[in-house]
Amino acid sequence: MSNTTDASSTSAAKYTPHRGHLLQVLGTWFGIAVAVGNAISAGIVRTPGDIAQGLPNPWLFLGVWIVGGLYALFGASSMAELGAAIPRSGGQYNFSRRALGDYAGFIVGWSDWLSTCGTAAVAIVIAEYSGHLFPPLAGHVKLVSAATVLGFGILQWRGVRWGSAAQLLTAALKTAALIILIIACFIMGAHARAAAPAATAALPSVPMGWPLVVAIVLGLQAVVYTVDGWDGVIYFGEEVREPGRDIPRAIFGSVFTVMGIYLLLNLVALYVLPMNEIAGNDFVLGTVADRVFGRFGDPIIRSIMIVSMLSCVNSNLLFSSRTLHAMSCDGLFFRRVARVNTGGTPALSLLLSTIVSLFFVLGSFERVIAMLSFFFVANYTLTYTSLFVLRKREKQMNRPYRAWGYPWTTAIALGASILFLIASIATDRENAPLALLMLVLSYPVFLVMKWFQKRAQSRTPGNS
Repeated sequence: MSNTTDASSTSAAKYTPHRGHLLQVLGTWFGIAVAVGNAISAGIVRTPGDIAQGLPNPWLFLGVWIVGGLYALFGASSMAELGAAIPRSGGQYNFSRRALGDYAGFIVGWSDWLSTCGTAAVAIVIAEYSGHLFPPLAGHVKLVSAATVLGFGILQWRGVRWGSAAQLLTAALKTAALIILIIACFIMGAHARAAAPAATAALPSVPMGWPLVVAIVLGLQAVVYTVDGWDGVIYFGEEVREPGRDIPRAIFGSVFTVMGIYLLLNLVALYVLPMNEIAGNDFVLGTVADRVFGRFGDPIIRSIMIVSMLSCVNSNLLFSSRTLHAMSCDGLFFRRVARVNTGGTPALSLLLSTIVSLFFVLGSFERVIAMLSFFFVANYTLTYTSLFVLRKREKQMNRPYRAWGYPWTTAIALGASILFLIASIATDRENAPLALLMLVLSYPVFLVMKWFQKRAQSRTPGNS
């Protein structure tokens, strides 16, 4: 099977009904921008306080962030090899389908699409923060959040160049603002901490034994959810100008950029605030900004976070439309959804992704958000397994980039993923089992889609 043709590419070429096609116009900087836009978002606002509440010790607090970063780094080399070798738009779905078959691909694609649409619901936080900055917008959270999602949907419908330009701009503004914030806090933070009144809140005690294990797992869940998105460039494999070169560069650049900014933000929090002001604080960066910049702190940090989350909404619509497009090309969703407009946008896929994102914005999404880290790691587990399978089965596959440290780095990433899933099921009795059940229940949906595929093929002229 080492000389087999790429079935995914053949399927896409044979079945895709389009007026246009995906345009090969993206590069390394876009890959980094879309990852930074997706990964650095609303999670950094609440996550430090939640982690510090369970692990109220600076070394444990920073330790879970470092472990999460190492997990991403070990996985990055494997993801880079797969992305460069199988340059199709649609994300991890393509790797699992090629290595493990249609159903494994469907699980990854379906869960990835739904969770990505759900993440676009950070538009609600944009609306809430906008109401604080501009009082006339207060009380119109649903309207503002829906308008945000629709606005990016319309922008991307015009073409991939519009969506990519918006991503480059918002990611650049976000990164520059965060770097300026970090530098200012390190320069002014010591004085601000010395001038602050002594904190009176009692510091939670560090758990021991099994409660410590639970706290570490929950902390890692929060980190995985917060940093996820470092592999954003793989959603655009067909649209990257030189995938063999640019995809690995973008993946490693994304991991180092995202984790560097997150570690610096958490160091800033520890530098400016005592641990008992971080633990349980649902707006740590806001408290830091208030301490350093006084009355200007709140509007500064809310403005930065609005730009951050605008970038996140745009990137998630880009991701979700590519995933559904790839599944439709391969007959795992309705064929019509594979249509691409003349601007290089999978228009029907974008429309459905926008509609589903609006449902999350207008409805209740808290439980879905809580399950996302389980979905993310389940997909990583299948992806790293796919690399082992393809290395053994398709030895002659063209691999412009080969994972450094293989098989050890891939095995570490895979083992960590499996342990994370087991620990999540053991410690998170509310959300992890429900996420697992949703993955199991995907099988009937898969069978329905396969039935539609066979029915469409039977109606195609030339088929008996």
